[in-house]
Parts: sequence; C-alpha cells; structure tokens
Amino acid sequence: MIAGHATPEGTAEFTKNHPAVAKNHFKQFEGLTLSSIGIGTYLGNVDDATDVLVRDAVIKSVSLGINVIDTAINYRSQKAERSVGRAIAQIVEKNKAGRDQLFISTKNGYVTNDGDVAEEFWQNIQNSLVKPGIIKSGDISSGYHCMTIPYLQDQLNKSLKNLDLECIDLMYLHNAAEGQLQDMTKDEFMKRLGEVFAFYEDQRKIGKIKYYGMATWDCFRVPPEHQQHLSLFEIVRISKEIGGPQNGFKFIQLPYNMYLDQALTMKNQSHEGTAFSILEAATKLGIGVFTSVPLMQARLLGPNVLPEFGQLTRASHRAVQFVRSTPGVIAPLVGQKSPSHVDENLELAKTPPLSKTEFADLLDKLSSS
Repeated sequence: MIAGHATPEGTAEFTKNHPAVAKNHFKQFEGLTLSSIGIGTYLGNVDDATDVLVRDAVIKSVSLGINVIDTAINYRSQKAERSVGRAIAQIVEKNKAGRDQLFISTKNGYVTNDGDVAEEFWQNIQNSLVKPGIIKSGDISSGYHCMTIPYLQDQLNKSLKNLDLECIDLMYLHNAAEGQLQDMTKDEFMKRLGEVFAFYEDQRKIGKIKYYGMATWDCFRVPPEHQQHLSLFEIVRISKEIGGPQNGFKFIQLPYNMYLDQALTMKNQSHEGTAFSILEAATKLGIGVFTSVPLMQARLLGPNVLPEFGQLTRASHRAVQFVRSTPGVIAPLVGQKSPSHVDENLELAKTPPLSKTEFADLLDKLSSS
C-alpha cells in the first residue's frame, strides 16, 4: 500500500510543478493547496474497458494540474476505486506526483456489490456482508443505505484495499440523510450521525483517514421544513462535541451548477436568528465545499443552454467556470473519461476563476437576462 496523505508542503509543491495553469487555479484550505477543478469518477460501465479509461483519465488530469480526485466505493461497484488506485500507483511510481501532493476522497454508506465478482447483486451482498455478520437484519434502509459501524468499518477497509492506500484524505458519509430519513426520526438520525463521527475520529487517530465529511444530494438544498433538511450548524456542533475543536469534520459535497443553484440562492441554514445559504454557512463554519454535477451530466452542454460570459466559447468551460468561481466552493468535480474530454475540460485550468466582483457582476447579468 502507498503510505502518506496530502500535506501542505506536498500540495504546494504540486503547484510549482504545473506552471502552465493559471495562478489562481489553486485554492487554499486547511493549509492544503487544492486545484479549483477536481476529477469525478461516478458514471461508466462496470467493465474492464471503462477501468482503463478511468485510470488514464486520472493520470492525464493530474498531468494537467488537477490534484483533487473523487470516487466512492459504490461507483461502478467498487471498480471506480480500483481504477483510481491503479492510476495513483502509476503516478507515484513514475514520479509524476508524490502521494503527499494528491487529495483523494471516497464515500461509504450505500450498499454495494463487487463488480469483479461474478455474482448477482443480492447474492454477492449475502455472501460478502450478511453471512460474515457485517450486516444484520434491519441494518439496510429502504434507500439501500447502511450506516452501522461494523458496515462502515468493513467498507473503509475495502476502500483502502481498492485504492491501495494506507490513508484516505477525505472519507464522506454518502447521502446519509437521503438514504436513512425515510425510515427514522431526525433525532435518531442525529444520534447515529454522532456515532459515525466518533468512529471516524477513531480512524483518524490510527491514520486510516485524515478528514471526514458528508457527501449529499438533497439535505443541504431543501427548505428547513423538508423531511431531509439538515442544519450544518447542528452537524458541526455534534462534530465538536465528539472530536473537540480539532475534529476532522471539514468538508461537505453537494450538487451545484447554474441551474441547480440552491446552494447559492436558498437561505435554508439558520443560526442565532440569521438565515444563511449553505455556502455562506460553510464559509462561516470553516467547512470546505466540493460540488457535483457541474455539467448536470452533460445536459448543460447543448447549444444556447448557458449564456456566454468571459469570452469562454465552450459551454463546458462556462458551466465549470461558474461553479469554480462561486465564493465558498473549493472545486467542482468533473466526470470525464475520454482523452478528448479531459483535454477540453482542463483547458480551463489555464484561465483563472472569476474574482468575487466579477462573479457578482455575472450574477447581475444572469438575473437581468
């Protein structure tokens, strides 16, 4: 297994080795220097050919100045993690980047089979999780989610093996509210969330993870009265109770683009009588935000879908530029596999994100158009 994790010194060195990108392409958070575009690995067939595409896309992305790599154990039934692991091994072996220069995140929580085992989904779950006693009756929610500690321990160990890493920089609890709140009360959910945070803090102490967070879909983008709504202020309070002021809860992930704009526009986070958007709340609380679906799975790439701005001729560039320039966002995670798409999307790394003033001017332009 590859030792180490992303460090301030390593990620700063990564920027020096990529002088072709724009100076402001990299952002600072928790002392780390992180690219303002990350690579995501969600979609794709569960086959060996896609493994090669994902591996090569990660390698190429790193060569073009990307040091944020995101995956999940359930993506492509564990094969996405394994593809990322092979890419990292090759990058480190060939001295294209050190382990300390790369920020690698994955996610656990959804029940997943193993795409490299020739078994039907539930047969694989029965053999790999139920028979060994990792999952018991009632542990799996109606949303195919499990957040018991034995399950998360098993999945963390599998993720480390899949990625061939001794330490994962960021472990997300994956869509927990979305997967669990249809089956339990909010109070019970928050109690279990505290138990998960205590488990993650233990894993930090033994060096298996560096940080933890929550990767979400709805819970930070819905009104406060919605069943799945969560308060980031409450979650951070729990993390401090569990892990103290130096706790490892430092990141969230949520969908955000020019049309799924609730993270920017909806004031659904309340604290001491003031309402904040989730991005404002995260900034106030010192929580880093990564975003998913910046291209809305290619639906933003059609002709005349996005307004033109900043002399960016490609729709993909405008979509990603909008997200990476939004105050409070570290990086959008762009899913890309073909070499041409990697080249096209990451050409934007040579363009700096918009300044806060430029972004505000863009919002005014969009609201009046």
